[in-house]
Amino acid sequence: MANSMTSPTQQSISILGSTGSIGESTLSVIDANQDSCKVVALTANTNRQKLYQQCLQYQPRYAVMKDADEALLLAKQLQGHNIEVLAGDEGLEAVAALDEVDSVMCAIVGGAGLGSTLSAARAGKKVLLANKEALVMSGALFMDEIQQNNAMLVPIDSEHNAIFQCLPTEQGQSLIQGRCSLKDLGIEKILLTGSGGPFRETALNKLASMTPDQACAHPNWSMGRKISVDSATMMNKGLEYIEAHWMFSAAVEQIEIIVHPQSVVHSMVHYKDGSVLAQLGLPDMRTPIAHGLAYPNRIESRVKGVNFTELAALTFEAPDEIRFPCLRIAREVLQAGGAASTVLNAANEVAVEAFLGGQIKFTDIAAVIELTLSKMTITEVESIKAVIEADAWARQNAKQNTMKIGH
Repeated sequence: MANSMTSPTQQSISILGSTGSIGESTLSVIDANQDSCKVVALTANTNRQKLYQQCLQYQPRYAVMKDADEALLLAKQLQGHNIEVLAGDEGLEAVAALDEVDSVMCAIVGGAGLGSTLSAARAGKKVLLANKEALVMSGALFMDEIQQNNAMLVPIDSEHNAIFQCLPTEQGQSLIQGRCSLKDLGIEKILLTGSGGPFRETALNKLASMTPDQACAHPNWSMGRKISVDSATMMNKGLEYIEAHWMFSAAVEQIEIIVHPQSVVHSMVHYKDGSVLAQLGLPDMRTPIAHGLAYPNRIESRVKGVNFTELAALTFEAPDEIRFPCLRIAREVLQAGGAASTVLNAANEVAVEAFLGGQIKFTDIAAVIELTLSKMTITEVESIKAVIEADAWARQNAKQNTMKIGH
């Protein structure tokens, strides 16, 4: 890595998206490991009051609000605390690349996290990637930044972190440097598990009438509303499918999605000799966060271990692509390549926002995405600038499609 730890026992951390569920879980892990973790920067999108309270508790050197006016208000609140308040994408990118920062928790939801995540990679940081959309949007370009800048990539998504933990040690070292070869280490395929969300057994003819609150009532995980809806449509698994392709250099046929309602087996690695290694744990994001922060060591997460005598059963089933058309769409997008995954991600974000705002029905989310993809004229994204342009086009087009479908 280009950067070095502040001391043999302590790492300095910027948390991008500290007021969200991943950010709060990260702070919980830091609370349990104050001797080894130091908060340097905290950031928020709109939740100024929560960020203010976090600043009072953790006394970071920097705080960032996405909105400039909110940043001014936060700065007034923090007068006398020796905390520098920054604003906008420039502020986010700055605290992701600070010389004194060792690790960056990239937990900003959606495409909004792309710039700061890339900034961390370009600065050679330990990139704790909880923002799957950044990799879905930019694919090979992001992995190139990891390699070229001697950064370290550690997956935080529970599924990808589980796969990472099931890889041989030497393969893990290759992954964190942006290089991975499943074939070289005898891996036949990786198995991504997903709970199936709250609508796994809902009658198909009732899906259209499902409300945002019902979609956000995940049976196992506590998450923000956007990712909760992604879980209900299983688009989260579709995005993870694309993310796994880039992160693990996995071909389409080397990735399999399996529905596992109990959310105890977080993912598996299938070796060519027939062995299958699985990572198990309670459905709590503090486990992969603790693993990522401490890698290659282990620290306290404040999460209990699995009591196997209390488990009724661990069950697995094939995903239903009629119930979950977003899985099919994601697979087709990965096979299409080029700009398709950038457009997919943007269209999904717009469609989910429209659903949460009551503009479209639950089943319209997939329809908006497919309609947007069908109108796509940009085929390749060979630069970050091109990614941003494709993302902007897709958002504008998807918004028009939500109005058409919503009416």
